[in-house]
Amino acid sequence: MRPVTMFTGQWADLPLDTLLAKVKAFGYDGVELACWGDHFDVRACLADDGWAKRHWALLRKHGLFCWAISNHLTGQATCDVIDVRHKSILPAHVWGDGDPAGVRRRAIEEMKDTARAARKFFDAAPPEVKERHAKMGYVAVNGFTGSPIWHLLYAFPPCVPGQIDAGFRAVGETWKDILTVFDRENIEWALEIHPTEIAFDIASTRRTLEAVGHHPRFGFNFDPSHFGYQGVDYLGIIREFGDRIRHVHVKDSWWSDVPTEAGVFGGHTEFGARGRQWDFRSPGRGRLDFEAILRALNHAKYQGPLSVEWEDPMMDREAGAAEACAFVRRLDFPTSGRAFDAAFAEGKR
Repeated sequence: MRPVTMFTGQWADLPLDTLLAKVKAFGYDGVELACWGDHFDVRACLADDGWAKRHWALLRKHGLFCWAISNHLTGQATCDVIDVRHKSILPAHVWGDGDPAGVRRRAIEEMKDTARAARKFFDAAPPEVKERHAKMGYVAVNGFTGSPIWHLLYAFPPCVPGQIDAGFRAVGETWKDILTVFDRENIEWALEIHPTEIAFDIASTRRTLEAVGHHPRFGFNFDPSHFGYQGVDYLGIIREFGDRIRHVHVKDSWWSDVPTEAGVFGGHTEFGARGRQWDFRSPGRGRLDFEAILRALNHAKYQGPLSVEWEDPMMDREAGAAEACAFVRRLDFPTSGRAFDAAFAEGKR
């Protein structure tokens, strides 16, 4: 059975020690550590030779493991059109003076350092973690790339010839550079296919892979909650890109079958507002077919953690996180190495 973990990104308001006690009580096997709050400090891991060992000791004190770290927020700034919004999500040393070119340059270096820190951290991991990584065949860092062309999505005013191609090309050049370090450190990159990223559906994911030259280190964090409300075939993503899925988020979403006040673009409303066409839901409370998702992941031979990224604007997060863990445990099942009717043939021998 695959380990069930919880992504700590939405819980970064809590000190890690406090959060880990809750995660254990919720019933999880471990955590997917976010590189913000005090949950995973990239610079400290690289600068202090004892940091990784102490961090593992803290995890083990609570009976928990970790199989992946995530740096979505800094990754967003590597290719985005930088504005004042980014200041609230970036480390102070990455934001600096806020000059866009400088922010992107520092974000790129921070993502390279994230690969180095991941290697150092997981080299210090306990045997149980290394055994799972060996079964998976890789160690992954998850996150975002941002996009220099997301603001052109609706294509009005009309895009000039070559404008979209140039955006994909810029992301490809940036990430091929970053991936040289991932390759050197033997770490996989897992982009979360997600609105506001360069890859947000099947078509844009194909173009992204072309832009990075189908780099062997460029994989994906599969989060199905981002596709159903768009009208994207989320099972099709697994079928087409399953050999590059390096991590999985378990998160649900709901969308309306009838016209609403705020459509798929959200109408500048807050999550959870009345009249929205879609919203995130606690796993099992939305419209995603998780049974089909798990079976598709089995066909793709995915052996990594099932990581709950808990988001539901109408539900208490602690109640929801505990319920989600139980939901995922009921959902997963061991695969069989033989056909269910093999005994018939064996009985004839």
